[in-house]
Amino acid sequence: MKIPSRSHVHMLSYLVVLLLLPLLASSADPDPLQDFCVADKSANSISVNGFPCKPASNVTSDDFFFDGLTKVGNTSNIFGSIVTGGNVDNFPALNTLGISMNRVDFAPGGLNPPHSHPRATESGVVIDGQVLVGFVTTGNVYHSKVLNAGQMFVIPRGLVHFQKNVGVGKAFIITAFNSQLPGAVVLPFTLFASTPSIPDDVLTRAFQVEEKVVESIKSKFSS
Repeated sequence: MKIPSRSHVHMLSYLVVLLLLPLLASSADPDPLQDFCVADKSANSISVNGFPCKPASNVTSDDFFFDGLTKVGNTSNIFGSIVTGGNVDNFPALNTLGISMNRVDFAPGGLNPPHSHPRATESGVVIDGQVLVGFVTTGNVYHSKVLNAGQMFVIPRGLVHFQKNVGVGKAFIITAFNSQLPGAVVLPFTLFASTPSIPDDVLTRAFQVEEKVVESIKSKFSS
């Protein structure tokens, strides 16, 4: 009997791995096995990458519709902007579907401060006004552009970005995410209003400022 050479065995092993890679990749985040899984937020159970499903017999047509993004948000805050979320937390029908949307309203000069979404890529469109959109890559390169109504943008997953109203009046945008709950790490609050607080000596060294500067910034975000 002819014994396969070592090179042939290696080649066969590589082919098997290549054939299995697509299966391994898709198994990390499988497609839903049902039409829908409206989140049962009242269920007293641990949730992992989603919420328990409401029994199908209790699901109604109203579960699949959400009017939260029709309402103008109150921008009376230190940043002059407000995010209205259309994610699984307030639109339970998004559970397991991997999508969500936000509305962001801006007062004149309002800023949606630098932040990131650890679980999603973001795309968006300016509905009204003129908005400066910018993000910074992991290579520390800053990309930005002033957008008018009807123009779109995309922010790659996890990158720090912001939007600022640079027009004359109010503005608002609609954003979409490839996650039912993209999460948001808002840098000013993360760094200067965490619980418990990040030690002052960490922040003074990171930003190369005196402790009184850090304390002054923290005081602006204290409740």
